[in-house]
Amino acid sequence: QEQLVQSGGGLVQPGGSLRLSCTASGFTFSNYALKWYRQVPGEERELVAFISRSGGVTNYADFVKGRFTISRDNIKNTVYLQMNSLKPEDTAVYVCNAVHYALGSNYWGQGTQVTVSS
Repeated sequence: QEQLVQSGGGLVQPGGSLRLSCTASGFTFSNYALKWYRQVPGEERELVAFISRSGGVTNYADFVKGRFTISRDNIKNTVYLQMNSLKPEDTAVYVCNAVHYALGSNYWGQGTQVTVSS
């Protein structure tokens, strides 16, 4: 019954912003590091951003660094991806992932489409 439920995707013009949310239930959210991936048809899934369990460490793919920000709220059991200065090449399905390295556990959100187009 472990779940990650995403929201916040949609259509935006180049240069615009979106904030994706991913809310967890059924597991101890604060024990899991979190990642955002993107999936483009015909392409390998790639890591967009990472945040540690406490939120103290973040990492970003080069193509989003300086534009996207990952954050988490361990009280609301939610991880966010703030996306600014969006480009058409950011168009993809964005998927959140919770990982517990010691347990080897992974939980995945359902994915949400982000389309950047004028």
